Amino acid sequence: MKHLIARHYRGLVAALTCVALGVGISAITSAGATTTKPATSSGGAGVRATAGQRLKRHRGILRRSVHGDLVVHTKDGFQTASFDRGRVDSISGDRLTLTEGTPKASYRSVTLTIPADARVRDGGSRTELSSVTVGQRVLVIQAPKRTVVLAHTPKQG
Repeated sequence: MKHLIARHYRGLVAALTCVALGVGISAITSAGATTTKPATSSGGAGVRATAGQRLKRHRGILRRSVHGDLVVHTKDGFQTASFDRGRVDSISGDRLTLTEGTPKASYRSVTLTIPADARVRDGGSRTELSSVTVGQRVLVIQAPKRTVVLAHTPKQG
């Protein structure tokens, strides 16, 4: 059972990464972006460096993403998974209210119902939803069979 859960969790993370990379590649292509370093004829080292720079830029898109909905095909048919990232405003029982956004900008406020069997981690350690505090940054991933809440206290300064 644990292997099944781990496999789906990794698949969701991989799907989110692919979506973010696809959006980034689409944006670069439609903007007519060109490489900053020309390809060299001595083994193509310039091409590899540029690809690494592009990958770094795409990871930045995923880090700045605050909400997303994915439709994934599973053995049971098509299912929807979503993620929300932001700052905790309040917790009441199984309801988590957060302001989606980055530390510098807010997008919207949402209230999520977190099931009792959700996996909750605070700073990498397993915990309960009631241990998450107002002001913490959270990432909530709601998949068809599992909900994961990843919380951490932002650095001061």
